[in-house]
Amino acid sequence: MEFKISREFLSQIEQLIKENKEQELNDLLHEIHYADIAEIMEELDDYGAIYIFNTLDSEKTSEILLELDEEVRVKILRKLTPKEIAEELDELSTDDAADIIAELPQERKEQVISELEDVEHAKDIVDLLRYDEDSAGGLMGKELVKVNENWNVLTCVKEMRIQAENVSRVHSIYVVDDENRLKGRLSLKDLLTTSTKTPISEVYIPKVDYVRVDTKDVEVARIMQKYDLEAIPVVDELGRLVGRITIDDIIDVIKEEADKDYQLAAGISQDVEADDSILELTKARLPWLVLALLGGFIAVKVSGQFEGAMKDYGVLFFFTPLIAAMAGNVGVQSSAIIVQGLANNTLGGTIWQRLYKEMRLSLFNGLILSVILLLGSHFLLGVEYIIGITVAIALISVIVIASLIGTFVPITLNKYGIDPALATGPFITTSNDIFGILIYFSIAKAILGF
Repeated sequence: MEFKISREFLSQIEQLIKENKEQELNDLLHEIHYADIAEIMEELDDYGAIYIFNTLDSEKTSEILLELDEEVRVKILRKLTPKEIAEELDELSTDDAADIIAELPQERKEQVISELEDVEHAKDIVDLLRYDEDSAGGLMGKELVKVNENWNVLTCVKEMRIQAENVSRVHSIYVVDDENRLKGRLSLKDLLTTSTKTPISEVYIPKVDYVRVDTKDVEVARIMQKYDLEAIPVVDELGRLVGRITIDDIIDVIKEEADKDYQLAAGISQDVEADDSILELTKARLPWLVLALLGGFIAVKVSGQFEGAMKDYGVLFFFTPLIAAMAGNVGVQSSAIIVQGLANNTLGGTIWQRLYKEMRLSLFNGLILSVILLLGSHFLLGVEYIIGITVAIALISVIVIASLIGTFVPITLNKYGIDPALATGPFITTSNDIFGILIYFSIAKAILGF
């Protein structure tokens, strides 16, 4: 059951901190999950958060560090000596430890690494720091269980027992050759049911999914999601086994990518949170608002070209918001489906096949909506049939064009290495508003002759 932080509980913690009752505070937090303690610390002031951190043992605080918001974590790390930070990192897996060290200034990084007691642990962390954080190398941990293809089952079991001491959870058993090149994986069932003298080369499974150290994190996430993997091995340029990536790291990647795409779709160009400063939020949001404003000026200019219609067919202008809204909504719908397909790598066919399918779909939807518009405008608003027919034809045209733009733009952006999520935001909405108004008045002019 999820732990809920109440105001009364926070007040109780604040009181214990104020009265300097470390043991009582420790007892109160003893059974609470480290992720929940991290949330509690984020609700307190800096003094309270640091007080809790210093009260708990390093086995728990090391896990809390990973869950803390980056701002709070930085404040706590500043209060710790390099040796104290190293003690926390000794409790963590290599990938998590490398993530925390990467946030430190260069001089402090070197000091912390020099304080790590486990030399092998330190070497593994340093090795991970050389990879880009958004690559498989930057995601992987060094802790894994591997066996040599030339061993027999008995030797394999003995070696696995030694290796497993440093691995919190054994997802897979990997098989390598004498050069440490990945050859396959070993089934635990086969290991338990095979004679102890049987060579591993006779029982291992040669088929194994893997990624290279330079594979992008989003591609790793896609592969693991597609094949429903809990862990995936990582190899270097020579095919040597260098680490593994577990599902908990991939969940973080998926969440970060989803947050980024959501913000792009909302017209936010930088990674920000609600608690960030007004300046940071403004820098992230203002560029797209300026673009939307410029688009609005263009839409006004386009409307001004048909000023003559106001005199004879003023009712046309009452339908302008409807046309613009439908253009924007249809474009966003189309682009959202394409972006989702691109993200999941499920988008099949050529761009022309996608456009043809989208055109047929939008034409079908447009016909239904135009009939509703025609009947509604006449019987509910009393609009003449000629005006209703004009608006209905314009609506069909706008829906078809908007859907084609919503399909074409994200595919094109993706082709040139630009995040296609950009196409679901104000960019697509603003452009479709402009095209929608232009098409609307052009068709009206052609039919009504103003």
